[in-house]
Amino acid sequence: MTNALLEDLSWRGLIYQQTDADGLKDLLNSEKISLYCGVDPTADSMHIGHIVPLLTLRRFQLHGHRPILLVGGATGMVGDPSGRSEERVLQTTEQIDKNVKGIKTQMERIFDFNTENGAQMVNNHDWIGPMSVIEFLRDFGKLININYMLGKDSIASRLDSGLSFTEFAYTLIQGIDFNHLFNTYNCKVQVGGSDQWGNITTGLEVIRKTHEEETKAFGITIPLVTKADGTKFGKSASGAVWLDAKKTSPYEFYQFWINTADADVIKYMKIFTFLDRNEIEALAETVENEPHLRKAQTTLAEEMTRLIHGEEALEQAVRISRALFSGNLKELSADEMKDAFKDVPSVEMSKDAKNIVDFIVEASVSPSKRQAREDVTNGAISVNGEKITDLAYEVGESDRLEDEFMIVRRGKKNYKMIKFV
Repeated sequence: MTNALLEDLSWRGLIYQQTDADGLKDLLNSEKISLYCGVDPTADSMHIGHIVPLLTLRRFQLHGHRPILLVGGATGMVGDPSGRSEERVLQTTEQIDKNVKGIKTQMERIFDFNTENGAQMVNNHDWIGPMSVIEFLRDFGKLININYMLGKDSIASRLDSGLSFTEFAYTLIQGIDFNHLFNTYNCKVQVGGSDQWGNITTGLEVIRKTHEEETKAFGITIPLVTKADGTKFGKSASGAVWLDAKKTSPYEFYQFWINTADADVIKYMKIFTFLDRNEIEALAETVENEPHLRKAQTTLAEEMTRLIHGEEALEQAVRISRALFSGNLKELSADEMKDAFKDVPSVEMSKDAKNIVDFIVEASVSPSKRQAREDVTNGAISVNGEKITDLAYEVGESDRLEDEFMIVRRGKKNYKMIKFV
């Protein structure tokens, strides 16, 4: 079983570095373990880049191991210098508490908390917060040599541009976390992104120096997810793809995955979904032989939207997508329309009733009155999914959705949102 797990992780491209590959294999063959991954609450939601190590932890859970999910209420107050070229802006305690709650809710969607190997959620503020400065310096500061810390990429890369003692101490605080979880939960493995290698190895050093020589703990890092064209993964036209439905709606989330390039889709299915090898390889064949059907992209979008937002939200995202593809907007509620079209070009207009020709010229839907008349007569104009062919049609109150907006379409794909003021 263990060999199958490690082979599966390797096939999915989820292992970047290991501190002791043979030792970890022996450990997993001999016992069910506890292992952890940490997330600092830098925002009240995770984005899709955050979840790769968490999904990897979930794979361990599915093989009978127990995940420990650490939310960094303490480390979030300090700031991780890893992958940063400048000092983080410190957040208030109130903001961090709000962020912790948001992240916990999202973790509860991914993990099973109620089985024999149910996930355990912890907050490092519970053991770091009560620690005095003297305790920190005496009990842990003595363990780590300055030269050792200067060898960390996250620290060395910042020496020229500047690094505060606060961020300098971050790696040691995370080392204390690993040691605490080792002592409290017999947690023997830490999983993190590739930028966390230095922090993970500091934790192993703290464990080594505070326990007997034969004590073993391990670290694994996950490679950074990239696109085939070299551009950054996890960004949509409107910015980061968040797990919070208020920041990235389920429809936008679904669309992000459905728009995955053929060159990336199988790689992403391996990393993000729990489909097995046979299912993914069958979909890889469709990418090769029937790319126009986009079966792999549709499956990826469905799997990810269901995982993060649930079945009901997935059904809504699919309904919006189908309505937009067919042009039949009448199937959508006002809220769904607002969601679907929030990134299309928009214009503000008054609520005065206007003739359809004058209206679409003023809204810059058609470039001139002559063209507007032609568009209406030819059936190229629709209002909220309703085709308008009568040149005498008056656009008025009944056309306004929630008395706030309207969606006008010219041709098949040219949409505009009219916002009424």
